[in-house]
Amino acid sequence: MTIVERLVPDELWELSQRVVPEAPTRPQGGGRRLHGDWEVPAAIIFVATSGCTWQQLPSASFGPSGATAHRRFTEWTRARVWARLHRLTLDELGARGEPARSRRAIDSVHLRALKKGS
Repeated sequence: MTIVERLVPDELWELSQRVVPEAPTRPQGGGRRLHGDWEVPAAIIFVATSGCTWQQLPSASFGPSGATAHRRFTEWTRARVWARLHRLTLDELGARGEPARSRRAIDSVHLRALKKGS
């Protein structure tokens, strides 16, 4: 099992596909290949849980660079992907008969974004 598969299991990947917007196409065409949406959430989760900075992200393990992962994190935050994924996860668990929503908690992580930081 790769680190991407461990951080974003199949079930989470299937749910996230419903809420992650399609990457915009470049009108002029060309450019670098976009990294898959499965690799990017894994990179974001790694940064959020490991304490490393975006620049320290080991892109050899994930594919996207720290800059790419940060850009997607910002785009998805603006598009409310995280809130929609949270709601979708709760709905899915409720449909399976899991414990009531009032008995669930989802941990969160806050990332400092320093301008001109080291």
